[in-house]
Amino acid sequence: MMQLKNKVALVTGAGSGIGRAIALGFAEEGATVVGTDIDVPAAERVAADLRGAAIALGCDVADGGQVDAAVATVAERFDWIDVLVNNAGRARGGTGRKDVGRRLGHGVRDERPRHVSVLPRGASSHDLAAVRRHHQYRVWTGIRPRPYVAAHAASKAAVISFTETLALEVASYGIRVNAFTPGVMDTPFWRANRTPEEIEEAYTKGEVGQPGDLVPTVVFLASGAAREITGVTIPRQIFVAKEGP
Repeated sequence: MMQLKNKVALVTGAGSGIGRAIALGFAEEGATVVGTDIDVPAAERVAADLRGAAIALGCDVADGGQVDAAVATVAERFDWIDVLVNNAGRARGGTGRKDVGRRLGHGVRDERPRHVSVLPRGASSHDLAAVRRHHQYRVWTGIRPRPYVAAHAASKAAVISFTETLALEVASYGIRVNAFTPGVMDTPFWRANRTPEEIEEAYTKGEVGQPGDLVPTVVFLASGAAREITGVTIPRQIFVAKEGP
């Protein structure tokens, strides 16, 4: 039984990693997926993989104008949005303790505004009127505070608080808002900042998972089976230590 049959889902950051996995998983469950990404060709490749079950749109979620335009396009084409997955985000910085001095200054001084704009503003700028008609709205994002990434952790804490507040504000419309904290996932972005040795170590310690592992939980939150769940943050899973990929 397809849990999302005839639903329209808007997934940000759908061009790769977690967003791509969610887009593919939603399509397998019967949803029509609109995948947005700042990397338009990447989003188009995902849409092509879904063979008619998805369309791709270019969108930088830190730009309110682009977000409004994307939502308007989806609403005009499909008349409503059943599920909204606010997945897009980014992080920068070194990878080792030796960089702590540089990263503490750089992260707080230069990166914090970008992180906050990508996550909380990206979610809040969506037009709720576009989803009220079908009375369902969800937001997912990740959180895992770690040393030397204070700006990134602060932005994720802001999203959790935003999720809880928005859930109260829109409850009377039958709209649900939840956050999902996937922890560290093996994505192209994650690999780009790590050596082969660091990747191997992360797998050995059980610190990293596969984007596809998240799909069943996200599908559940988007389905009618989770109709009583709102304003909560689903915590990250613990991965079992194993040898590297």
